[in-house]
Amino acid sequence: MEEDEPELAGGLEALELAPAVQAAIEQVFPSQDPLDRADFNAVEYINTLFPTEQSLANIDEVVNKIRLKISRSFKLWKIAMSYRERKGKTRRLDDNIRTVVRGQTNVGQDGRQALEEAQAAIQQLFGKIKDIKDKAEKSEQMVKEITRDIKQLDHAKRHLTTSITTLNHLHMLAGGVDSLEAMTRRRQYGEVANLLQGVVNVLEHFNKYMGIPQIRQLSERVKAAQNELGQQILADFEEAFPSQGTKRPGGPSNVLRDACLVANVLDPRIKQEIIKKFIKQHLSEYLVLFQENQDVAWLDKIDRRYAWIKRQLVDYEEKYGRMFPQEWCMTERIAVEFCHVTRTELAKIMRTRAKEIEVKLLLFAIQRTTNFEGLLAKRFSGCTLADGTVKKPEVPPPSTNPFLEDETGTETDEIVIEKSDTDKPKKPKVPDNPFHGIVSKCFEPHLYVYIESQDKNLGELIDRFVADFKAQGPPKPNVDEGGAVLPSCADLFVYYKKCMVQCSQLSTGEPMIALTTIFQKYLREYAWKILSGNLPKTTSSSGGLTITSLLKEKEGSEVAKFTLEELCLICSILSTAEYCLATTQQLEEKLKEKVDASLVERINLTGEMDTFSIVISNSIQLLVQDLDAACDPALTAMSKMQWQNVEHVGDQSPYVTSVILHIKQNVPIIRDNLASTRKYFTQFCIKFANSFIPKFINHLFKCKPISMVGAEQLLLDTHSLKMVLLDLPSIGSQVVRKAPASYTKIVVKGMTRAEMILKVVMAPHEPPVVFVDNYIKLLADCSTDTFQKILDMKGLKRSEQSSMLDLFRQRLPAPPSGTENSGSLSLSAPTPEQESSRIRKLEKLIKKRL
Repeated sequence: MEEDEPELAGGLEALELAPAVQAAIEQVFPSQDPLDRADFNAVEYINTLFPTEQSLANIDEVVNKIRLKISRSFKLWKIAMSYRERKGKTRRLDDNIRTVVRGQTNVGQDGRQALEEAQAAIQQLFGKIKDIKDKAEKSEQMVKEITRDIKQLDHAKRHLTTSITTLNHLHMLAGGVDSLEAMTRRRQYGEVANLLQGVVNVLEHFNKYMGIPQIRQLSERVKAAQNELGQQILADFEEAFPSQGTKRPGGPSNVLRDACLVANVLDPRIKQEIIKKFIKQHLSEYLVLFQENQDVAWLDKIDRRYAWIKRQLVDYEEKYGRMFPQEWCMTERIAVEFCHVTRTELAKIMRTRAKEIEVKLLLFAIQRTTNFEGLLAKRFSGCTLADGTVKKPEVPPPSTNPFLEDETGTETDEIVIEKSDTDKPKKPKVPDNPFHGIVSKCFEPHLYVYIESQDKNLGELIDRFVADFKAQGPPKPNVDEGGAVLPSCADLFVYYKKCMVQCSQLSTGEPMIALTTIFQKYLREYAWKILSGNLPKTTSSSGGLTITSLLKEKEGSEVAKFTLEELCLICSILSTAEYCLATTQQLEEKLKEKVDASLVERINLTGEMDTFSIVISNSIQLLVQDLDAACDPALTAMSKMQWQNVEHVGDQSPYVTSVILHIKQNVPIIRDNLASTRKYFTQFCIKFANSFIPKFINHLFKCKPISMVGAEQLLLDTHSLKMVLLDLPSIGSQVVRKAPASYTKIVVKGMTRAEMILKVVMAPHEPPVVFVDNYIKLLADCSTDTFQKILDMKGLKRSEQSSMLDLFRQRLPAPPSGTENSGSLSLSAPTPEQESSRIRKLEKLIKKRL
């Protein structure tokens, strides 16, 4: 500002305005300040400011005021100059806009002119294109006239070539038919094979000329020759391999070998007839040796059947291997027909002697048969099975089942459920045996013997588990390793896997469904007999777990707690049920992969998984009831204390110490034994909080009357319990973990309500309107029952309570629009106190009836 003073001073000295301007300024900005006057005299102004020497003492203050005025004037001057400059720019901008607008007046006329010029150019271009098109049509007509003769010559050449080719084919066909008839009479099958194929190929060129009598006659002669060849070849094979008798030629015949080549060209029925007769004659001895009445025909000597066919196949390869063409696959056809005959014969004899079939004998026969089918798969490709009754198995899609294991290993490997197995799912073994079931299919109707045996074995296994548990007792407590899974659980699922693998090798149809039904039966028995049946029983229960809490003795009585061994047993059963639940789910997936696709929908173990879930829920409920019952005496003591006589607030009350002691005794044991199943420990904590907090609030309402000091002590106790409950999941643990958010929310909501109740009790009830409004604000509970309990806790007389209740009903907020019962006082869902009150009434009713 000091730097601007010379410039301002110089400016003011040079500024001289006209009288008219000066008068206009004074009219717009009237001012009594001497500095604003046109005839301003600096000396007179200074003398006015400092009339005496004593007034010079305030010179600094006066100088500062003048400087402030100069600064303000300078700012106003800058604003005026800025306004002037902006006004000039606005004027120039208006001029530019005006110039542009005036320049656009001629744009429409220029556009119309340009459009007319474009239309004229398009018309001119269209005329040129039309001229070019006319000239092109004239040129095309000229070219057609020039090339007309050339096209006629091309057609004549093509017809001539076709005629010559057809005549050559006709000559070849006529000569071929004559030669074919002659060679057929002389049985020259080697030459006939090549000639017949050529004649047939040439005859195909005359299919469109069959209307000509000569061509039709040649075609009929060819068909007659083919029929004659077929009958002649069948007669030769019948002579070489007669149906009656078992005597065979010493070696292959060259004539028959060439006859097979001719049969390839003839009707496929000729080939099929030759193969059928030869195989039937080749297996005639087998039907005699293994008749139903022979000793070697029974299952215990089934090996002899397979040994016989092995010898016959070796004999065939030595004697007749070169007589039949390789593409006929005669060795495989003989083996396949043997399998069909064997399946039929075995099915017949097993129906006749069904009572003699035992499990070991059946498994022996199935094992030998599947081994033979595997040998066939190694030796043959299965290409002849297309027309048979057994089809190649389809390759299943890749599986992501963590239950699946490599079946090349031992069948008694334990089913291990680990994270690594689920991260790396194994693919199922692709069934690469096209002969699977070609013989063993006949054993399926009799697999009920195997299923009944497994039913009996599993029943004995469950009984042994029950006896072992009674003999060995519950598992020893071992909190270092967490809750142990019962060993019998792993044994059961190992046996299940062994049965499943064994049955899948026998059949993937209805027997697998029957075995699944057996699995379901004994999974339920294991859940009820081994798990649920060994859960500790509460001393006050005579009707099961579901009504234990309703049959307790009167409040205040001591309830026997579970011992350390019983707590560990409950946790062990819970862990076992959780293991069974997960393994049953994986077992269901594995069974669905093993069974036929059409039967997958019938595999459903949901009921069994629900059973294990019930065992888990019952186990958690037992743990909650035990801890809850242990805290009951302390809560009863709280409700019986004389809170109106409490004179001062001290540390937490003895009943709080008792509750905390029980929590510290039980929770660490439960947490350590459920270390492998943290989610169920969280469920335990949530269920205990949902049970304990409403019960605590109910006992809180029984504390009446309460003095101001007593309410403060209860509030302190409630806060202590709240802190303990918030720390419940990690209480007594060296590793402090943050409690789950769902659990924390329940504790905070419930215990905050208890604190609000005590704060309302502590509030003065005068004036009544303030008290009622404070209650509605803090508790947000429109129930008159709760308000009545608050008044009882404050110790008000009945007359006072009556007026309070009337005022409370008047001050209630209006119910939401659309409600059916406008007079209802309850605007929210039932509170935990109301639910607990209903349960208490039900307890009293049951006690009366008992």
